[in-house]
Amino acid sequence: MAVIRSVIRGVGAYLPKRIMTNADLAKIVDTSDEWIVERSGIRERHIAADDELTSTLGIAASHQALVRAGIDPVDIDLVVCATATPDRTFPSTAVRIQSGLGITKGAAFDVQAVCSGFVYALAVADNFIKTGQSSRALVVGAETFSRILDWTDRATCVLFGDGAGAVVLEAQPQHGARDDRGVLTTLIRSDGRFEDLLYVDGGPGSTKTVGHLRMNGREVFRHAVQKISGVIEEALVASGYTADEIDLFIPHQANIRILDGIAKKLGIEQDKIVKTLEKHGNTSAASIPLALNQAFEEHRVREGSLVLMEAMGGGFTWGAALARW
Repeated sequence: MAVIRSVIRGVGAYLPKRIMTNADLAKIVDTSDEWIVERSGIRERHIAADDELTSTLGIAASHQALVRAGIDPVDIDLVVCATATPDRTFPSTAVRIQSGLGITKGAAFDVQAVCSGFVYALAVADNFIKTGQSSRALVVGAETFSRILDWTDRATCVLFGDGAGAVVLEAQPQHGARDDRGVLTTLIRSDGRFEDLLYVDGGPGSTKTVGHLRMNGREVFRHAVQKISGVIEEALVASGYTADEIDLFIPHQANIRILDGIAKKLGIEQDKIVKTLEKHGNTSAASIPLALNQAFEEHRVREGSLVLMEAMGGGFTWGAALARW
């Protein structure tokens, strides 16, 4: 039975030129390279320049994805941008990306699910395509988290970085079989009872300020392995695959212990995991497409590869997606 799938036609990424190392951080906050690496696995991160906005990063990543896909911007009819650090309260960062790329039809809007944002945005775009409301979609994860960090809080400021990644999806008929190309399954979840464990202490509707990121790292870690492993198992059951059939595991890049803990629990081999944490830090909604782009450039993903993506973020939000390249 023929079905319409969202096939990934292209992937792109952008990282700001400025690199902040752990040694650089040790000059402004009480920390050390050893302390940061031991607790997170991070050695450096990229920081946006003063004249770089979240949309600036998103436009650059999207342009590369479109070029690689061989698709003209005018043929895109949906832009979904996952971000927790928009340029402005409104309009959405997505419409600014839309305008910057010269896209003039369809719709553009943001999705806010923090670190789970890209999985959420992918799910939204996939459903637009499957229902026939879109034929070609641009899904972007873009963040400038450096602008909501408290640079005196060593527990959080050492973890995050800036960047953007994007994929181009295209509606293509497939056979409705296990070996179909495209997005096979997306599952998204949330539980607002845990809001106080990971949040920003500001907002236009409350403090009238942007605020800073606050996190209970120990509790976030405890929930992450359990919740992410659970939703991955659901995604595998829904698609009829087992963990050992995964060719590439692209997790949200939050903490090396979380990455390894999930892989161990699910029985995913280390050589199948894409890790960008050491060089990028946690780039929130941008981390999955940045890692996917790295896998593409390293020729680790090729036509037919079965790719598993997952993330968890503030809210709590979490989710998983399975796609065949």
